[in-house]
Amino acid sequence: MKTVLVTGSNGLLGQKLIEFLVNQHDCRVIATSKNPDHITHLTGYQFELLDITNSVEVEYIISKYKPDTIINTAALTQVDRCEEKRSDCWSVNVDAVNKIANIAGKINAHLIHLSTDFIFDGYSSPYTETDEPNPLSYYGLSKLESEKRVQSLAKKWSIVRTILVYGVTHNMSRSNIVLWVKDSLENNKPIRVVVDQFRTPTLVEDLAWACGNIALQEKEGVFHISGGEIMSILEIARKVADFFGLGRSMISQVSTAELNEKAKRPFKTGFVLEKARNELDYIPHTFQAGLEVISKQLIGIGN
Repeated sequence: MKTVLVTGSNGLLGQKLIEFLVNQHDCRVIATSKNPDHITHLTGYQFELLDITNSVEVEYIISKYKPDTIINTAALTQVDRCEEKRSDCWSVNVDAVNKIANIAGKINAHLIHLSTDFIFDGYSSPYTETDEPNPLSYYGLSKLESEKRVQSLAKKWSIVRTILVYGVTHNMSRSNIVLWVKDSLENNKPIRVVVDQFRTPTLVEDLAWACGNIALQEKEGVFHISGGEIMSILEIARKVADFFGLGRSMISQVSTAELNEKAKRPFKTGFVLEKARNELDYIPHTFQAGLEVISKQLIGIGN
C-alpha cells in the first residue's frame, strides 16, 4: 500500500487531491494543514495539523508516517503580499520546501512540488518544461528557488507547474478568478479586469488528476499542467459573466500600467502540454466545460 502525504490539504488543490486519492485502491492518505481540517464531506484519510515552516513539526509528521510520496501544495501565493512580506514568502516557499525536500531525500520519498508560470517573464509563451525561467516578481523568484531545492535535495522528485487555478469545493479559504467574477457580478459590484495579461485558466480537477497520477505512476521530472486555451484575463471574466447570465455591464477593462500593482506580472503565459499528454494522457477541460463542472458543483454544495 502506498502512503501519500499531502501538505496544504485545506486549499482548493489540496482538497481535490484528497478526494482523488481516497478513491484509489491501495492508497493510504495523510492530509496535513496549518489549520483544522476543512474537509468535512469525506472519510477514508487521516488528518494531522502541520505548519510547514515549523521544522520540528515537519520532521515529526514525516517521520511518523514515512510516506512513499509527499505532495507539497502549501505555499504563499498572493503575489503582492510576497513582494511586501519577503521574509514570510521565503519562509514558506523556500525554507520550508528545503526542509521537506531534505527529509524526503533521506527517506527516499517521491516529492511532488507545485510551482507556477510566474517563474517565467511572459515574453516567449507558450513555455515548455525546458525553457529558461526569468521571474519578474519576488513570488516567482521564491518558487524558482524552491524548484532548485527540490531538485538538489530530493532523490525522487517531480515539479508540477500550473497557471491560474480555478474551481470550487467545501469550506473554501480563498476565492479564485471564476468565483470572484461570479460573486462580484451577482452582488452588483463593479470590477476592473486587466486586459493586457494573458493566461490559460486551469480547472482544479485537472490539476489534481495530474498530480495524483504522477504520484501513482511515480513519474519524475518537470511537468507543465494547465488549461489549453490562452486568453486575456478580461476575456476570462467576460466568459464567466456570459456563462452565468450575469451580463458584462459591471466589468470595466484596465491596463497593467493603470492597475499599478506592487509586483510585476508576466504579460503572457501558457504551457506546451505535449509532455503531459504523452506521459500522463492528460487532456484538460475546455474553459466552457470547466464552468459547467463548477456550476453543477455549486448546486451540489448549496450555493
